[in-house]
This record gives sequence, C-alpha cells and structure tokens, in this order.
Amino acid sequence: MNPKSDQSSQEIAKILESANRLGVEIDEEEALQWLAAMSADHVGASDVVVDSSSGVFGHTITMLDFSPADLGHFRRIGRLVEFEDIPGKVETALSLSGSSAQSKIQTYPGDCDYFERVNILAPTWEAACITLAEIMRQKALSTIKGPDYQLIEVKFGSYPFDIVTKDGKHKKGTPIGWLPSEIQAGKIEGSAPDGSPLQITWDDVRNKPGWCKLDWVIIDPQRRQLANASNMLDVTWEAPDGTITPLDGYLDAYFQEVYLEASSIPIFAKLVKNVSPDALDNYVFALRKEVTKYLTRDLNYGKAAKRMYNIFRLTGHYSEAAFIRELFDEPTTILYQVWSLIRTVDDAVRIGAEFPRESLLAHTDSLILAVVQALEGDQETEIVKQLLIFRDALSRQVSGAVLSNEAEAARARVINVVNNFFHDRLVAMPEIAAYISEVQAQANSH
Repeated sequence: MNPKSDQSSQEIAKILESANRLGVEIDEEEALQWLAAMSADHVGASDVVVDSSSGVFGHTITMLDFSPADLGHFRRIGRLVEFEDIPGKVETALSLSGSSAQSKIQTYPGDCDYFERVNILAPTWEAACITLAEIMRQKALSTIKGPDYQLIEVKFGSYPFDIVTKDGKHKKGTPIGWLPSEIQAGKIEGSAPDGSPLQITWDDVRNKPGWCKLDWVIIDPQRRQLANASNMLDVTWEAPDGTITPLDGYLDAYFQEVYLEASSIPIFAKLVKNVSPDALDNYVFALRKEVTKYLTRDLNYGKAAKRMYNIFRLTGHYSEAAFIRELFDEPTTILYQVWSLIRTVDDAVRIGAEFPRESLLAHTDSLILAVVQALEGDQETEIVKQLLIFRDALSRQVSGAVLSNEAEAARARVINVVNNFFHDRLVAMPEIAAYISEVQAQANSH
C-alpha cells in the first residue's frame, strides 16, 4: 500500500470522527484530494505557481484554496484600493489576502482584504519616505468618498508622544489611525496629558511610516452587500545599488497571498529574493500571537480558527487543517459574516457614509434569510431575533450618529453566539482542542 495514501486515509478517519460528533458535513473525496495535494513532495516553503488561465499566482499551498469564480469582483474592488505604478519611481504588486484569498473554502468571507507590495526607487531612505507619504495621502484624498465607497481611516506613522485626541488617549509609539478629516487637514490636533495643546502633522511622522494600511467601507450593487475593504502595504526602498530595505524593518513573506496580475511577477520575484530564510517560522510565530489574542484577551473563535488553519497547513498538521477547512465550507459559517456585517454597518454609520439606507437594510435582509436557511431550532431563533432588533435600529438610524443601545446589545449577543458556534466545533477534534488548551494555558501563565 502507498504509505502516503494510507496516512491520508487515517487522517480522513480522524476528521470524519470529529465531524460526526457535531453533524458537520465533510466532503470526503474533496478532503482526500486536498490532503494528497498538501502532502505531495513538490509542496515546499518556497514554491510559487501561476494559474495560466486567470493570470493569478501565489504560494502553492495558498493556491489550493483559491477559486477564480469571484476574480472579476475582486479585481473590480482592487481598482479602488490599489496604488498606481510610477515608472522609475514606484513599483507595485497587488494581491488578495485573508479570507478573500481562501475563497474556495470560505463560502462567506467577512471582508475584502488586500495586500500590496510597494517598492520605491529613490536615492535615499528619506526620499523614499517622502514619496510614500505623498502617494498615501494622495490615495486617501482621491478615495475619501464615492457613490459606493467611503474611506474609514489610514494607518500611517506612530505617535511621537502621549496625546489625547477626540478619539481618546494614545500612547507614544502606537500606530496612528488618521481619520479622513485629519488627512484632509494634514494634521491631528489634541492635548498632552496635562492639557496643553499638541499637534501632529502628516510630514512629522513620514520618516518612520511603520504600519501602513487603508480601510474603506464599500457597497457592491450587484451583490447587494456591504463590506470592509482594506489594503495592507509592505513598503520597500530600493537604493541605486539595488539593495532592498523594508521601510517598517521587516519584509513580509508570501504564504497567504494571491497576486491578481501576472504582470506583477517581475517585481514580486525581485522582492521575495530578500525574504528572510526564517520567514516561515516568523510567519507562524506571528500567527500564533494572533491566535493567543483571539483565544484570550479579544475572544473571537472565528478569527482564531482562520489563523489556526494557516498554522496547521504550513506546519504539517494537515488533518487539523483539513477539518477547519471543511468547517468553513459549512452553511452555518454564515454566522461569521453576520458578525462582520454588524461591524461594517457600525463603521458606515460611525463615519456618516452616505449609502442609501435601503442598501444597508437589503444586506441585513439577505443575511437574515441566509441564517433561516442555514440554521434551525433555538440557534436560528436567537440570531434572527437579534438581527431583527439590529435591523429595526438601523432603519431608525440617523447618519453619523451612534448606533442605538438595542443595536449594540444585539451585536454583543450575536458575537457571543458566533463564539460558541466556532468553539463547539473546533474542540470536537481532540487535536485542535488540545492546541487551544495549550495556547490558553501558556497565556494564563504569563
């Protein structure tokens, strides 16, 4: 017997046993094919494959989970979030990341997440930072508001001192989240802890850009859906001698990205040659920190599950990964999108997005219908009840105001149900239950 085939059969048996405990439906044939592909000799830490029919490319393991079915949709949104190349000055490569890149398994992705490599050719570090500051502000100003999108905030730079702003207290060294009005003004005004006035300008923080990210709320008329769209930037400086230096001190690996255009291959290839040999270990370590956060301080078993999936599939724990993979293809994972919807609507209301209220209500209605179709019994009754409360609060909402107490309470209860849902299914597999217990025990011991 083929040892690999025998091993896959054993892993499938474990998965089916765990799934049967909670009635999770497993496509046995599809899971076997995935396990076989994952354990193939050619899958290595540095393998990149190109899909010639669609023009997308990415790490072998990531491409196993990508479906081109929604590629047109993602490319359309990509035109909003992407940065333009500037010949001889700026080179870019836009990719999908997160649940957007795993569209084959995540039937109900929460957001439209993008990751873009931005390589700046400049004579000095300072010149590269000036270029980045210019293109980020220009991008933000040009996409503040449109008929189907609105900018929420831009992460750029770190607070140079402790400051109190209208958003609260901010510690020195923490990332700055610029609101659209602050980007337009080019400055943030606030006060020191002693009450004396303080000001931070966009140019004050440009030489230490740190975490660079842009977030929008978008509405898709074709899907009648509201979503968050984000673009995380990995910015590098290419010196005249060809040396590549990350502006935030770290060049990201490419284990969770699907690049949207084959024309990006040259810039991708140039940059990833500089990725650390320890990139995989570093990536898994960073994911583990996020898992710890979502299993302890900011309890969210759905987010923890997504990150555990990546850890397991990159570290050879294929049966655990396959179980979570099938879990996210369950109709009941519509609950994850319910949680995302409430957060996204909250963002839209908070920033005063001028979307037609009918569109927000239509998205809520479509999710209520999906919950009715996917769930049954007390769980269905509870979530539909909370969504109806949320919908009622939304229908009476004044743009720009804070969501009502009823809506906030509904969100809290839905999040609790979502957490219980994912927790119960994750711990159905003993190996995953043991992993969760280990992470939580280590966090509690510190």
